[in-house]
Amino acid sequence: MMTAMTSGHASQTEFDPARLDAFLRQALPGRTGGAMSLERIGGGQSNPTFFVSYPDAGTRLVLRKKPPGPLLPSAHAVDREYRILKALAGSAVPVPPVLLLHEQDDVVGTPFYLMERLDGRVFHDTALPGVTPAERRAMYFAMADTLAALHGFDWRAAGLADFGKPGNYYARQLRRWGGQWRETKTRDIPAIDRAIDWLETHLDESAETTIVHGDFRLGNLMFASGEPRIVAVLDWELSTLGHPLSDVAFSCLPWHSTPEMYSGIVGLDRAALGIPTQADYLDAYCAAAGRSEGPGRFHLAFSLFRFAVILDGIAARVKSGNAAAENAADVGAMAESFALRAQAVIDAQD
Repeated sequence: MMTAMTSGHASQTEFDPARLDAFLRQALPGRTGGAMSLERIGGGQSNPTFFVSYPDAGTRLVLRKKPPGPLLPSAHAVDREYRILKALAGSAVPVPPVLLLHEQDDVVGTPFYLMERLDGRVFHDTALPGVTPAERRAMYFAMADTLAALHGFDWRAAGLADFGKPGNYYARQLRRWGGQWRETKTRDIPAIDRAIDWLETHLDESAETTIVHGDFRLGNLMFASGEPRIVAVLDWELSTLGHPLSDVAFSCLPWHSTPEMYSGIVGLDRAALGIPTQADYLDAYCAAAGRSEGPGRFHLAFSLFRFAVILDGIAARVKSGNAAAENAADVGAMAESFALRAQAVIDAQD
C-alpha cells in the first residue's frame, strides 16, 4: 500500500514513510487499513513528533522518536518516556495510552514509540488566548492539581524504583546542567556562571523524592475542548525521580518571563485575564499536595538557570544543524534573558 504524506512535510521526516508503513501493518494488525498519512508536528524543541493516521481504519496515532545525529548520552530517551507513560496509565495523572516501543534504528532511523492521539487543546501561549477569564483561572488551578497528583503517585508500587536516584537531586542536577553549560555553551553568559556559584552555596539538600516531569508547564498540557479539564500531560523525556519542588518552580516560569520570553505573562493585565497570582497558584498546589510550603528563592532561581541552559543547548543544536524546530535559533537566543531573571530572583530580598 502506498503511503500518503501530508503536503509540505515530506522533507522533514528524516526517514522513509514506506518503511514505517510496512512496520505498522505488521505491528498493529487490524488498525492499518487504507493509505497511511504522516504529518510532522511543529513547535517542539525536543523529540521529533509525528501524527500517523490510517483514515480508512479510523486509526489516529502519535509517533515520538529520537532526533538524528549525535546527542548527549542521556538526552531524548524515548524508552523512558514510554516507560513512565505506561506506568501512569489509569492513575490520577492523565496521559495518552501508549501502544509500542521500538528500540532499534531500522524503521525510522532512531528508536521511537507510538501512542494514541487524543483530542483536546494545547496552549503554547501562557496567556491562554480565546478562553474566558473564569476558564483561564480554572486552567491554571487544574495545572496545580495535576502536578500535585503526579507528586502523589506511588512510584515504588509502580515498579519505578530504578527510574532515577532518590535523594541528592539538586546536587546532581546542578552538576548535570552546569556540566552541559560548560561543554556546549554557544557564548559567554556571565549571569549563568554567577547563578551556578550562588546555587552551589545555597543548595537544597533535602531528600524528598517523587516522580518529576522535568518540563511541567502549560504548553505540555492538553485540555479538553470546551472545559478547563486536563486530558493529558505530554512530553515526558526529562522525567525521573527527583525533588517535587523542581517541577513546581519550573511551572512558575510564566510569572518570571514576558510574552517575548517563551510566552510569559509579565507585563500583562493578569487580573483582567483571570490568571491567578503566583502565590495563589502555589497555595492551590500546596493544598492539593498536602504541603505546608512551596518553592523558595533557590528553587525558582534554579529553574530559571536550568531553562537558560536548555535554551542555549537548543542554540548549540542549531549550530550543529541538529535542531528540532524551525524557530530554534530564536529560542536559543533567549538563554541570556532567562539567566538574567535567575539573577534577579537571586538578588531579591527575602
